[in-house]
Amino acid sequence: MSFAESARPAGQAGGFHRIVFTGKASEYFGIWIVNVLLTIVTLGIYSAWAKVRRNRYFFGNTVLLGRSFEYHAKGLQILIGRLIVLGGFVVLNIIAALVPILVLLPTLVVLIALPWLVAKGLRFSARVTSYRNVRFDFVGGAGGAFKAFILGSLLAVITIGILTPLASRWVARYVGSNLRYGGKAFETDPKLGPLYKSWLLSFLIALVGLGIIALLVLMNLSLILPMIETPGLLTPEQQIPLIFSAVIGYIVLFATFGIAGLFYKAGVRNVTWSATTFDGQHQLMSDVSRTRYTWIAISNVIVTILTLGLMRPWAAVRMARYTWEHTGITFTGDVGELFNRIEAQGSAVGSEFMDFEGFDFGF
Repeated sequence: MSFAESARPAGQAGGFHRIVFTGKASEYFGIWIVNVLLTIVTLGIYSAWAKVRRNRYFFGNTVLLGRSFEYHAKGLQILIGRLIVLGGFVVLNIIAALVPILVLLPTLVVLIALPWLVAKGLRFSARVTSYRNVRFDFVGGAGGAFKAFILGSLLAVITIGILTPLASRWVARYVGSNLRYGGKAFETDPKLGPLYKSWLLSFLIALVGLGIIALLVLMNLSLILPMIETPGLLTPEQQIPLIFSAVIGYIVLFATFGIAGLFYKAGVRNVTWSATTFDGQHQLMSDVSRTRYTWIAISNVIVTILTLGLMRPWAAVRMARYTWEHTGITFTGDVGELFNRIEAQGSAVGSEFMDFEGFDFGF
């Protein structure tokens, strides 16, 4: 019997309710090890079905008001979507190789097709997800995806990260405000002020890393300049400090930028979820600790590496439990009446999705 079936019925009163994650590492390990072995044996083909089994487990153990979410995708849909994308890349690169003047063709096609693929992928992911037997939907188009993911990323890069919060806002508004559940809309409108507040700490962490690297360069400048002017001038003994400094520099670079990215990701999650409403009145919330989130992510990677991947299920369950149990929603009014209306309206919408949900393109 599933958790959703065995849990006591949720109360009808509104107010704040947190999401609960009921998964266990020991349970997920059995699913994970079978997925890994079958993916290896089938040369990666089974990975599509592995994704379905993984998502069904995590969705099925994500519980709100005593009822779990469900994932309805089929492995064949995911495999076909991946083959379409892979086949497209192969054909484009063959054309570019045969006709050198078209060397930029793959890049141009990707820039044009990627927003469409992203929109279709988000629609697929929403439509194969349900709660209380009512499907989600996504109504965003390729134009919004281009602005959010292509233009936003470009602006973030060319401004050396300064406009990253603006790009994050575009993504949050595009994804959140185009999401539907039972015909009712979500609305996401995070403000730039809180996003920049979260970004500032990450920016300072990145600056510390760059400062350490600059210091290492200055300390070894007397060796670096002669090596640039006359390659091969330094003896192997003289190169040892440079190699040692380079290793330290790479470690510092990846560590500080990794920590900065995790801090920013947690901060953006809090801001965007807490700036999201459902049906114009029910307020979502996220209150993950950026320090705790970063520690869990980093320690998960370390433990997974030290155990040669065998603790990956524990790491995945640990992160899912922390993030979902720091997520909730404040309902206005009678919860039972709300979902009764949604279930009545959502059944017709859900039946349309059952006929053809499309493919998962992996974006």
